[in-house]
Amino acid sequence: MSLRFCLVLTILVTALTADAADKRNITEKDLFDFVWVGDAQVSPDGGRVAYVRVSVNEKKEGYNASIWMVSTSGSEAPHRLTTGERDSAPRWSPDGKYLVFTRSTEKDGKPEPPQLCMLSMAGGDAFSFTSLPKGAGDPKWSPDGKLIVFGSSSNPEDLEKQEKKKRKEEEQKRASSTTASVSPAKDGEKKADDAAKKSETDERESDVHVVTRAVYRSNDEGYLDFKRPQHYWIVTAPHNPDEKVQPKQLTRGRFDEDGAVWSKDGALIYFTTQHNDEPYYDLPKTELYSISPNGGEPAKITTIDMDIGAIALSPDGKQVAFTGSVEQPVNSYTQPDLWVMDLAKDAKPRNLTEKFDWDVGSSVFGDNASPRAGGGNQPIWTADGKGIVENFAKEGRTNLGVFDVATGAMTEITKGDQAVPRFRAAPDASKLVYVSSTPTRVGDLFWLDRTSGEARQLTHSNDELFGQLNLTEPEEIRYKSFDGKMIQAWLQKPPGFDKAKKYPLILNIHGGPHTAYGFVFSHEFQWMAAKGYVVLYPNPRGSTSYGQEFGNVIQYHYPGDDFKDLMAGVDETIKRGFIDEKKMGVTGGSGGGLLTNWVVGHTDRFAAAVSQRDIASWTDWWYTADFTLFQPRWFKAPPFQDPEDFKARSPITYINDVRTPMMFILGETDSRTPSGAGGEQMFRALKFRKIPTVMVKFPNETHELSRSGQPWHRVERLQHLVGWFDRWLMGAAKPEYDVAPSDVPVKPNTAPKTKPPGN
Repeated sequence: MSLRFCLVLTILVTALTADAADKRNITEKDLFDFVWVGDAQVSPDGGRVAYVRVSVNEKKEGYNASIWMVSTSGSEAPHRLTTGERDSAPRWSPDGKYLVFTRSTEKDGKPEPPQLCMLSMAGGDAFSFTSLPKGAGDPKWSPDGKLIVFGSSSNPEDLEKQEKKKRKEEEQKRASSTTASVSPAKDGEKKADDAAKKSETDERESDVHVVTRAVYRSNDEGYLDFKRPQHYWIVTAPHNPDEKVQPKQLTRGRFDEDGAVWSKDGALIYFTTQHNDEPYYDLPKTELYSISPNGGEPAKITTIDMDIGAIALSPDGKQVAFTGSVEQPVNSYTQPDLWVMDLAKDAKPRNLTEKFDWDVGSSVFGDNASPRAGGGNQPIWTADGKGIVENFAKEGRTNLGVFDVATGAMTEITKGDQAVPRFRAAPDASKLVYVSSTPTRVGDLFWLDRTSGEARQLTHSNDELFGQLNLTEPEEIRYKSFDGKMIQAWLQKPPGFDKAKKYPLILNIHGGPHTAYGFVFSHEFQWMAAKGYVVLYPNPRGSTSYGQEFGNVIQYHYPGDDFKDLMAGVDETIKRGFIDEKKMGVTGGSGGGLLTNWVVGHTDRFAAAVSQRDIASWTDWWYTADFTLFQPRWFKAPPFQDPEDFKARSPITYINDVRTPMMFILGETDSRTPSGAGGEQMFRALKFRKIPTVMVKFPNETHELSRSGQPWHRVERLQHLVGWFDRWLMGAAKPEYDVAPSDVPVKPNTAPKTKPPGN
């Protein structure tokens, strides 16, 4: 080795060491300064991208969302377009001169339903042009830019009440103005107030829920309002606030409509629906309709035998493309495919990706997708109609590909260790804008020229913050499980990792069960590593992005062999020599919470566990979750017909074998995995058995606590999650987890003797 080379190497190592020394470790509260990007939309000339910038609000109990714009040339920094705090869904007019978007204002400290707003690119303030009582959303411009179709759940009764309220307010104003000029004003005002109060009492709408359907609430929306289905409305696009326009309702009936798309000539609007009051008794279907923007009866085109994603019209207007999963046979998991269908009466779709054994239109996930206004995807046709751009998940990565319409053959557009969950295209599809996330980047916009393959980063939303942080790239590992299946996993190691030292380990299990970890940002993993833990996060069998067989193999066996995959991963990590086997913890959320409960009932190798939004009893969950298992996806029969199967697969069955100190993190309004079917059962049983346990309940939080909950709650979740491991693995004093204050020093928990995995 030459002296010169040694000198250069020494300088390089010194520089890298100094750079690391200047940085600090990430903390849980850094989330307050994160910035997210979502719902990017390319201007018709391809020169600009409008997108939603999301940040934590000043009180740290919610999020602000505003519309921003960036040049695709990269020559200008992004700049803010709108001044609202809840602005989203930007959509360009066909000539690029206007942006329609939605804005929710605040009244009496509460957000009002969103309304449509217009912004001229020539300058001036945005103005609102709808005032529907239940709001407006999902705007779509007609091809000639004269009309906008949008969705609203406002019904005739809502409109009548709104008009009546306006009339009363006007009458009260007139009465006040009349009485102000007469001497006995107080008596007149009192009569007007008494009349208004009596009217409000008479018109009170009951808040009692009369339930007649098996699915009556949603984790995202709360109780479902079947009196207010989502319908489509149409309005003339105004160009200034002086143009007063009146929206007109297009569709009616008792069923929701979705996915509006204009025909190329603007003569029709296509949309999807399902005319079935109780769809849980049948396999999923989607009905495709069309309607004239002038009104009239919708015309049914065809029924598609699956639940589908957004439809995209071909350049010639004769076909649609969409993603969806076949429904027969009934599987626990069926990977989504890309489909093409003629716009003809009773047409049937053609599967382009039947032989493509990866997940089309799907992505790996982390904990930091945009918590608001993320937007969605739809397939993108190439200008010649011969190809369709979609994203796909493959072995822990999500990238973009173009699929040949004739053969289904896929050509990669993007490559690398990343997740591309959202994408849009210029009108001719020659250029794309997409969001890219990596283990060290939350998510930024990139602009890609499909011809040259050159990608340019458009936003650097978190560079200032992340430039101060000492983040680490995870190590990708693969190992054989008990039956020879290869399992992909990652190890997130602490900054300054030294393989000669011993570290505590946290096994982190994903939910779903049909989802996947991968090359995407996770604040949770980075912070655990910053606190000195090695984090193992595997994709056991049942995970997506590994093919149909791997995903569906757990049907009727969940939990089961996936537990063995997880334990094999722990064994593989221990073999590397840097794990302290007496300081190992396990955690997971949703399906990962179920598996955490299962793990501690089948092995004592972990010194502590944190189960989040979990399931303890499959029977109780079957009766109370916000969706049904009336189809034989996870169980062959309901619990009252096959109680033994439900019992055998429920973690609460093995509660007498649990000796691991456990924390349960629960959202009080979580209807996806209701607390009464999960952590509350485990907690009460462990208290009876005098096993150390704590339950942490988050008010007004749903199943999405960790990903889009209130910012303060997300931070507190991380604090409790790691705090429990600090208590039992590191010996840290955590008096908040004691029943009563104690002066006795805390010692790390020594894990009992390990049972053989699988017992």
